[in-house]
Amino acid sequence: MVVIADILAARDRIGDLVRVTPVRPSPSLSALAGGPVWLKCEHRQETGAFKLRGAANAVLRLGRVAGVTTASTGNHGRALAHAARAQGLPAIICVSRLVPQNKLDAIAALGAEPRVTGDSQDEAFGEALRLKRDEGFALIPPFDHADVIAGQGTLGLEILDQIPDAASIAIPLSGGGLLAGVALAAKSRRPDLRIIGISMQRGAAMAASLSAGRPVEVTELETLADSLGGGIGLQNRLTFPMVRQLMDDLILLTEDEIAAGIRHLALEDGETVEGAAAVGAGAILAGKLRTDAPLVLILSGRNIDPDRHAAILRQTT
Repeated sequence: MVVIADILAARDRIGDLVRVTPVRPSPSLSALAGGPVWLKCEHRQETGAFKLRGAANAVLRLGRVAGVTTASTGNHGRALAHAARAQGLPAIICVSRLVPQNKLDAIAALGAEPRVTGDSQDEAFGEALRLKRDEGFALIPPFDHADVIAGQGTLGLEILDQIPDAASIAIPLSGGGLLAGVALAAKSRRPDLRIIGISMQRGAAMAASLSAGRPVEVTELETLADSLGGGIGLQNRLTFPMVRQLMDDLILLTEDEIAAGIRHLALEDGETVEGAAAVGAGAILAGKLRTDAPLVLILSGRNIDPDRHAAILRQTT
């Protein structure tokens, strides 16, 4: 179980390692949504994504270990590499072949080894399990881990400190660590606050699992929202029940709708984000998300390949 006390403790623990990221209004999205829309600029976090919160909290809770490892679609691996280096620990980040090269390069630049294994996050996770079993590495999963969830939950506390009248928070949804932590933190203060999960239509494992009523496997597919890829684990203990309990609405987007969100945030709001971070804007542009009360969109990461970003901006439809 993760409780609000864990999130409060995580906030104190990681305070010197993470940034308090800014919030800013989006006049263009507010006009389209029908009410005030705020952008929580977590893509300006150290390492370029929210993942540092959970990774730092988990690493700081470790005892003596040979090193740290995980399976990642990129951002958690980069965050874990950063947190491990700060503590003088070696790190091996296991990734699938679907992870973009720019994210592998960023992991390596932090002194960690990006180890490419298989065609899915589940296969990469198998190598991380082997490192734990055979070489004494501490395995810190990207989402289904109490310390990771508690670290991500510090973002929920931060949002309500900055936007105390927020009525809803739109959260990119993958394995559920971000949504579970933010929702627990926010609803502990404001039980009436609405939590909206947003994911892609192509291979959204949490959405498929919620529909099935249990964790299920999905085929991983290439998507602009690559950070939202990967399974949730058939033995998922924490994020699946927490998402099922705490999420109020779920929205799924097409690839064109995600691209439109990336484009709009760049051209109208001046923010360069990856596909996962653009899903809130994409949902508003697609007419799938409206509000008459303050809505916060979490811009979860900026780690998009520059050439791909430029190509998206050149598109007109």
